Amino acid sequence: MEDGPGQAGHGGPVTRRRALALGAGGAAVLLGAGAGLLGTRSGDDGTPDARATPPADAAQAAGSFSPADAVTVLANRARAVRNGDRTAFLATVATAPAAFQDVQSRLYGNLRKLPLDGWEERAIATQTMDEKKGVAVIRMEVRSRLRGFDRGDVVRTRYLTLALSSGSWTIVGDGSARGFEDDAAIWDGGPLTVVRGRASLVIGDPTTTGAPGLEEIAKRLDAAVPVVTGVVGRGWARRVVALVPADAALASALAGPDQSLGDIAALATVTPSADGGRGQDRVVISPGTFGRLNELGRDVVLTHELTHVATGGARDRTTPLWLIEGFADYVGYLRADVGVRSAAGELRLEVAAGRVPSGLPAADAFSGGSARLSQSYQEAWLACRMIAGRYGEATLVRLYRTAGRVPEATALRDVLGLTRDRFTALWRDYLKRELT
Repeated sequence: MEDGPGQAGHGGPVTRRRALALGAGGAAVLLGAGAGLLGTRSGDDGTPDARATPPADAAQAAGSFSPADAVTVLANRARAVRNGDRTAFLATVATAPAAFQDVQSRLYGNLRKLPLDGWEERAIATQTMDEKKGVAVIRMEVRSRLRGFDRGDVVRTRYLTLALSSGSWTIVGDGSARGFEDDAAIWDGGPLTVVRGRASLVIGDPTTTGAPGLEEIAKRLDAAVPVVTGVVGRGWARRVVALVPADAALASALAGPDQSLGDIAALATVTPSADGGRGQDRVVISPGTFGRLNELGRDVVLTHELTHVATGGARDRTTPLWLIEGFADYVGYLRADVGVRSAAGELRLEVAAGRVPSGLPAADAFSGGSARLSQSYQEAWLACRMIAGRYGEATLVRLYRTAGRVPEATALRDVLGLTRDRFTALWRDYLKRELT
């Protein structure tokens, strides 16, 4: 689904959190939700945030250094990555402490493993300057593009510390010692392995132990692409990039600011775009939680997240959240050999006890702290399943697309010919019929 009015582009985070765990017997337990937007640390207009703004005296002292002084060394780094010249790349950090040189050596090795159409660092501003010590911290945009998958450049904010040595500026560290935090990137972790599937690119750390392997993830994503396409049509890229870091903290950072993937198996996210456009889709896979899923659970989770990629769910601020998540679960469960009562186990217990929900779940019902998080996903899934069963799958897709352009009540009226109250009544009857 193309971005509609009010949908997110290059801006603040939009969170659609989701986790799915399936027990050995195949019973589904939904723990949390779906797709998010990975925003930059700096402001949308390219200015640093408040804590990064240097004091007036530091800004005045910065007259001895300008971002232009870093152009040559940054260009040398980009050329070295492009040409595969490790020696030239490491020469740009030759005066840095050994530990930072080791980090940069690993960075170079990871970058060379990626199918890059481009990688460059652009100096944007001087963040702080110590004229007496001859040290400057610069804020940069790091732009990159994955060949065959990205339609435009991805941009991340990074910081480098440069020192004046023999009349020229050289790289001696990052900005962490002075409180500047880089946007996360998959190449920040351990040595990377890249697996290319028919329709997937899986980038991960080979130190990740246990099942599943990167090859398995690629195969499952490849198998999910035609399933998703069979429902939503061919009007999407029909390819996906998955990031599988070994470190759970890096996985959370890749998911976006203030995200935690501790109980989340996978999450669809959108990287910030260099031109302020719609960004590039990624699926971040949490190393521990995803590995604990059974075969069925892995297929459902990856198909669910791929549906978010195909429909733009990570950037959608218009479609009701129950429809975004319910639709993704509807597609996710299409190949699943599991009964409705098992998949909606928590909701079934409530309905069997006479506690039928009075209305469709609101947006806050999908938040991580919701007491009925699992039930909310089950309610949303069954609403979409009811629509497909009663009106046809094509009508469900049309409702989804319409709800991205007009208010929910208007979409229900125009597509299903129902008021929201009537739709809710039909759904409540459906829950009682399916779960008791």
